Amino acid sequence: MELTALIQRDELVERCRKGDPRGFSELYEKYSKAMYNTSLRIVNNSGDAEDVLQESFCDAFAAIGSFAYKSTFGAWLKRIVINKSINALRKRKMTIIDMEKTTIGHLADEETYDESGIGLKVEEIKKAVKELPNGYRTVLTLHLFEGYDQEEIAEILQVSHVTVRTQYMRAKQKLLQYLKKEGLS
Repeated sequence: MELTALIQRDELVERCRKGDPRGFSELYEKYSKAMYNTSLRIVNNSGDAEDVLQESFCDAFAAIGSFAYKSTFGAWLKRIVINKSINALRKRKMTIIDMEKTTIGHLADEETYDESGIGLKVEEIKKAVKELPNGYRTVLTLHLFEGYDQEEIAEILQVSHVTVRTQYMRAKQKLLQYLKKEGLS
């Protein structure tokens, strides 16, 4: 027996499809804060996150007629926000080195840390994540905060799965180093 989840039609989306200006406003209010936070975690700059948010909503509203309920509106919008956030990083020349296309070879394993002993407050972790280089922060954010698996991240960033796995591992190590340096571990 195949289980499928039916995505219910969203009243606000339907109002927007009919051109109801108030529907657009309500849809924006419903999703803007969460989408801003998603973008901010990736681009690490409030001005860029605001730009991404506005562009994402403009694109979503322009294409709302083609929204086919294959997912929730929020999931569809989040994908737009994530793609635009990554494009914003690319414009800033974010570098993610594709490990399969380099001649660097295998780098020595860095010092490992006991992750179980770290009990931090959310704000301290957010501060530490902001300190990560763009590539590390992006991969870590997409995996831990947005719930994408490594294969999906590789597809989004247009790099190999090996690159994503390596960037994720190094991001975790760098994050733990920062936390240890700050005396938070």
